[in-house]
Amino acid sequence: MSRVGKHPISIPAGVVIDFQDGLLSGKGKNGSFEFKVHSAVKMEIADSKIIFRPSDDGKVSRSMWGTCRAIVSKAVEGLSTNFVKKINLVGVGYKASVREKNLVMQLGYSHDITFEIPSDLNIVCESPTVIAVSGMNKQRVGEVVKKLQRYRTPEPYKGKGVIIEGQYVYRKEGKKK
Repeated sequence: MSRVGKHPISIPAGVVIDFQDGLLSGKGKNGSFEFKVHSAVKMEIADSKIIFRPSDDGKVSRSMWGTCRAIVSKAVEGLSTNFVKKINLVGVGYKASVREKNLVMQLGYSHDITFEIPSDLNIVCESPTVIAVSGMNKQRVGEVVKKLQRYRTPEPYKGKGVIIEGQYVYRKEGKKK
């Protein structure tokens, strides 16, 4: 039994949800989304709540029940509020700035790293060492944050690198004499 799938999703004020022919679409102040509901899952909208149920007792139905509910829940939440992840640049001389539609980072290399900001996301430098990535799609925000982190992954000896806020960097002691 899915513990995630059995909870209904409440539709926030200002969000319009429509369901026709297995295609769920929604519009809100942050944008719109479309999601094709898996055929093994039944969905209904009642009393400003979205309810998911498996179509049978098969393994596919039970697994897709919670998955569809989780994806739609985050999509509906993203229509009314943006998801935000912050990145800290830790290291001597590490800094970032936004120029036009590009994020320019100095991460200790001989050249600046230029990252083109996607049209569906908003990237802001709150300070030279703190970057905030926000958008309505939680998965997309996470993908971009991990892509930025790959330019300089956190290293365990000095703790330098691109560190996602809330992430723990395991520190090693280093070589002893």
